[in-house]
Order: sequence, then structure tokens, then C-alpha cells
Amino acid sequence: MMPTPKNRRLRILAPAAALAAVALLLTGCTTDSLAAQYRAGTGQNYIAGDGSITEIALDHRGPSISFAGTTEHGDAVSSKDYAGKVLVVNFWYAGCPPCRVEAPDLEALYKKYQPQDVGFLGVNLYDSAGTALGFATDHGVTYPSVLDRDTGSVLLAFSGTVPPKATPTTLVIDKKGRVAARILGAIPDRSILDSLISSTLAETD
Repeated sequence: MMPTPKNRRLRILAPAAALAAVALLLTGCTTDSLAAQYRAGTGQNYIAGDGSITEIALDHRGPSISFAGTTEHGDAVSSKDYAGKVLVVNFWYAGCPPCRVEAPDLEALYKKYQPQDVGFLGVNLYDSAGTALGFATDHGVTYPSVLDRDTGSVLLAFSGTVPPKATPTTLVIDKKGRVAARILGAIPDRSILDSLISSTLAETD
């Protein structure tokens, strides 16, 4: 169960700041029609999050979350594979413009934290394996994604944490399998997620 607003530190980006951050992230993406649509703010074909960033104090985190699924490569994966590790979980799908925009930042942080044994796992909500693999190739994403289209079991496991239509959403899971932080919507800046991962990794509880 997520903590009440009284028990959590909540930072919501001001609309102007959020738009400025998105504009910076979209630099160089003018050839991507979906990214251009996102920049234009038309909101077609996806429902974005509100841009809020939530950090949950250690003594207010819910129970550990268990999940299992199959990746786009056909490999079985579950929460047990990440026991004792910090895990970044990103909910996405290929037709989501902000998902395309933030993909390079997620990949860069995956490579940065890979030597520290931090896991990264995508959860693809709507696509087939072929579409997910094509996205990974086009955007240089090398960490795996669970295909959740048919069962919705991973999204269900995070029920109460991830609104079903707020895509993308990124979670930082602590070493005990509990949600430590959430970015609802596109990552506003790589440094923000970097800081959330770093602080969770440094926890000793």
C-alpha cells in the first residue's frame, strides 16, 4: 500500500519546468514523427503521467513485490532474479512518444550502473515480441523487457503503484523488493533518475 501524502516526500515539476525539460530531451529527435507529436503536445494515442516524482521513506514502503513473466527474447524472468539488488522497472510500449524520448537515458543509466549490479527491466504493456525487439534495435536498448500484453500480470503485481494508463512510468525498487521511488510520466532529466538510483543503492536497511 502506497503511503499517504503526509508520509512521503513529493516533488511535482512545475508545468513550465516540465515543458522545458521535455524540450531539452527532444533535441535531435525531429526525424521521429511520434517524438515530434509528443513535442507538439497533441497527446494523440497515449496518456502521459503527470510528471510527479515520489520518493518513499524506508519506514513507509510497502511489502516486497513479486512478479514473473517472459521477455521479448523468450526468457523467463521474475522478481527472484533481482533479489538483494536495486532494480529499475520501466513501463512502456513502442507507440508511446515519451517512451522513445527517454529510451537513451534509461540505456545510459543501465550501462552506468551495470558494474554495480543494478538491474533494469522494461515492462512492455501492448506490443508483440517483434515490435519490442524492433524498438530495442532502433533505440539501442540492451536490457530486457517483459511482454505483459497477454496477461497483464506484471502490471497487476504493481497495482496501486503504477496507474494502468500512465505511460511511461519508472520505478526504483530497493534491495528488499519494495518500491522506493516513482517517476510518473517521462523522465524529466537523466540526473533525476540517476539520483534516485544512487540514493537507493546507498541504503543499508
